[in-house]
Amino acid sequence: MYHYISTPPPGADAVRRDLSVPPQLFASHLQALRQAGYQSITLRALFDHLMRGQPLPDKPIIITIDDGYADAYVNAFPLLREYGFTAAFFVITDFVNEQRPEYVSWDQLREMAAAGMEIGCHSRNHPDLRGQSVDYLVWQALGCKESIELELGFHPRFVSYPSGGYDQQTIAVFHSAHYWGGLTSHQGLRQSSDRPFELLRIRVRGSHTADDLLYLLSLDW
Repeated sequence: MYHYISTPPPGADAVRRDLSVPPQLFASHLQALRQAGYQSITLRALFDHLMRGQPLPDKPIIITIDDGYADAYVNAFPLLREYGFTAAFFVITDFVNEQRPEYVSWDQLREMAAAGMEIGCHSRNHPDLRGQSVDYLVWQALGCKESIELELGFHPRFVSYPSGGYDQQTIAVFHSAHYWGGLTSHQGLRQSSDRPFELLRIRVRGSHTADDLLYLLSLDW
């Protein structure tokens, strides 16, 4: 789970520094993953494996990048192609619709999708989805889906919960809107067919070296 793929600006606070992986460090992560034999798969491939038993490569990995910052296109996308990986990018659709300069554009997302990247929902405007009414959650789930369908031509099947906030009502609404799964911020590697809307991830911090990442991937959690 990545966020910014860029060097934090001068004076950035601790949160921004923690969420920021500079491009050269991201490149070292990808190089190490490739040398270690990891192969990127899609979330759809993971879903087919969990639900239908479809085979996966020996060392599958899913690279996810949340929030849809502009550096996802400028920095992450070229490096992923250079090292032969795909990733799932989760976008905040209202921010893209508003053409905020610090976020990706629909034209950029179209190019990324055409190159094999997955585009998923990160809500309309990045709220905490816990404790919300059904109507509000429907507005988030359908609004995000409809924007991606209109602009990119496909139904997003996965949601990444903003800041990892979700509850059982969140899951029920996104499931009813025909999403297939949800990504949490809970740490771990072992996914379960019983909990497709509570997929685990490893949070990658700006301080993590390539060796740190490989170590985290070697743990049984």
